[in-house]
Amino acid sequence: MLPVRCSTSVCNAVRCFTMTSPYFMHSRSAVTRSGNQTASSLRSKLTNKRRDVDPVSSVAVKAEEEEAKISEQRPSSAPLSTGGCHELPQQAAVQPKTETNAVPLSSPRRRRQLKVEYDGVSPVKTEHWEPPEWKKQLGFIREMRSSRDAPVDNMGAEKCYDTEAPAHVRRFQVLVSLMLSSQTKDQVTAAAMQKLRAHGCTVENVLATDDETLGKLIYPVGFWRNKVKFLKLTSAMLQKEFGGDIPDSVEGLVRLPGVGPKMAHLAMDIAWDQVSGIGVDTHVHRISNRLNWLRKPTKNPEETRKALEEWLPRELWSEINWLLVGFGQQVCLPINPLCSVCLNQYSCPSAHKNSPTKRPKAGSKRSPSPASSFKAKTEPGQESAVRDESIKEELLPTPVSPTKQRRKLKSKVNH
Repeated sequence: MLPVRCSTSVCNAVRCFTMTSPYFMHSRSAVTRSGNQTASSLRSKLTNKRRDVDPVSSVAVKAEEEEAKISEQRPSSAPLSTGGCHELPQQAAVQPKTETNAVPLSSPRRRRQLKVEYDGVSPVKTEHWEPPEWKKQLGFIREMRSSRDAPVDNMGAEKCYDTEAPAHVRRFQVLVSLMLSSQTKDQVTAAAMQKLRAHGCTVENVLATDDETLGKLIYPVGFWRNKVKFLKLTSAMLQKEFGGDIPDSVEGLVRLPGVGPKMAHLAMDIAWDQVSGIGVDTHVHRISNRLNWLRKPTKNPEETRKALEEWLPRELWSEINWLLVGFGQQVCLPINPLCSVCLNQYSCPSAHKNSPTKRPKAGSKRSPSPASSFKAKTEPGQESAVRDESIKEELLPTPVSPTKQRRKLKSKVNH
């Protein structure tokens, strides 16, 4: 067993402890843990062990002195006491270390970063915005649409497919009717779909039909030439990638040529019976802005869709399309809306405000010519009197200013 070297500081600490502790004031025999052997006093053992220890080398003493200086300069984390020798060191025995292998006894502890919490400050929460009177206004629109006699109710995409056709053919016809309805009235779309169904509105028949015949079938829908190309490309893509059926997701539907977000959401609702979003067309876009159902005015239907979906409950997404479309076709017209018969005329911020009329371009047939004058409406008996007055006005000399008269006189005199 190696001899234990005791430094001077440790020995002094032990001396102070033995001198002050009341346990060691009287020399008593200590009983070991086994209980059968008695040991001499701890004080005599420590003094005997100190005599047996070899003298400490000068190198070790020098290292201990340097460590003591470092420990005195380093601030201690524990509060200091003024009890002198009553304060015990943290370590009972420290082995001496040489200068070449000197390591600090204790490493500085990292301070914990305290999280300061202020009273009365709650986490930021996004407020749920909604129009103030939207429920009341929606109830009035439902009441005005209770008869369901608008064009969209009888000739919309829900009424244009063959109910007796197979499921995948019905879904394809719903998609075709939505593609034809863009920039087209429901009456024209329904007539074109009736001709297409008589010809055979399936993916195979559309691909087998030439462009000229297909154009005659869908004419006069808006942009019918572009829609002929879109129908051909979409049919080829459906046959190649989806086995003749339409995609069952908005992402897949938007990939088809000529299909936008509005058509995709309506197709998901009608064809697949899944509500994925609000189908916003020109009517929904216009009425939502007139009723101030948006945080701020929007510029296109896609912005309106996103703004409506932020606050409108999801169970109303399917209903809101046909409600507002029929309401826009019958009452809330694009130009000169019928505000006098609308139940929302007292709560609508845009009520009784005439839509701005579009001025015709210069040179067009509707633009007034500079030479044209206002013609007053007259009765048959007054036409002759008006003619005589107009003739008299033409015969009367035009008034001439005095300066012009002087110039004319001077010119005559000179000549």
